[in-house]
Amino acid sequence: MTSSAALDDTIRARLVPFPKPHFLSAADLNPYAAGQLLDLADAFVELNRQSSKGVEILRGHTVVNLFFENSTRTSSSFEIAAKRLGADVVSMPVQASSVAKGETLIDTAVTLNAMRPDILVVRHSASGAAALLSQKVGCAVVNAGDGRHEHPTQALLDLLSLRRAFGDVGGLTVAICGDVAHSRVARSNVALLSMMGARVRLIGPPTLVPGDADRWGCEVFHDMREGLSGCDVVMMLRLQLERMTGSLAPSTREYFRFYGLDREKLAWAKPGARVMHPGPMNRGVEIDSDVADDLSVSLIQDQVEMGVAARMAVLAALAEKREGDTP
Repeated sequence: MTSSAALDDTIRARLVPFPKPHFLSAADLNPYAAGQLLDLADAFVELNRQSSKGVEILRGHTVVNLFFENSTRTSSSFEIAAKRLGADVVSMPVQASSVAKGETLIDTAVTLNAMRPDILVVRHSASGAAALLSQKVGCAVVNAGDGRHEHPTQALLDLLSLRRAFGDVGGLTVAICGDVAHSRVARSNVALLSMMGARVRLIGPPTLVPGDADRWGCEVFHDMREGLSGCDVVMMLRLQLERMTGSLAPSTREYFRFYGLDREKLAWAKPGARVMHPGPMNRGVEIDSDVADDLSVSLIQDQVEMGVAARMAVLAALAEKREGDTP
């Protein structure tokens, strides 16, 4: 195990400014910058496995978590990430805030901005909400999921999990399966995985794959056996019934029969293929528990661990960017 002093030196040596003032989209990265963030996140993985997990990179900084949608993994990992970096953290319960009294998103942004936070982490049901906020505040904004648009830190942590599992992402064939139409995770992963040299496939019923998906630079399949053939990674997506209007999917039992991942379907992928899911999982709907809980194939728990490290890297790099831009 690396000593605390040596690890601290490694972290600070890898700390470079984020390429943009905000992290709103996977497109805010490029292959070089993404590689640097992953290197930094790797150091944070090692830090998080130590008995003493804190560094003072964000000491004196304030991070505000503003989540307009329910979240467990993302909100808690951002909070843990910021605290391990030494930041003051405010997690706003929107249901108990002035938003519940009719305050608009812009009014909330103006109010928070007057308190001079350094980083604002936002999740909202409207696509483009994080980008709108970034135009109204003087701090860095991180998109923690906006509607059906993007979830870039999820794609970054998925990339970190894959790089640690395979050594390199370039050349991998990754199948993203299920409810692609309503998935911001899918959109960010397609962009970032393709950027880093992976070959991406989309698999799902015609009603749950966007009509323009063939223009995303991916292969599109509606048959699991055909789509999984030769894949290194099978990334399952949650069936987002709360976002659906009309009957876009059959019963959950029928959905699992055709598109749920079990041992039989996993065998259609390449031997040694790994399984991912951004969570929360609907067991027996998108994925069988026998597959999800098998650590010899499943990276799902690893994704949760990597989430803290990847978000530590993002917060630290954004703070470094702000320091460099301050006259």
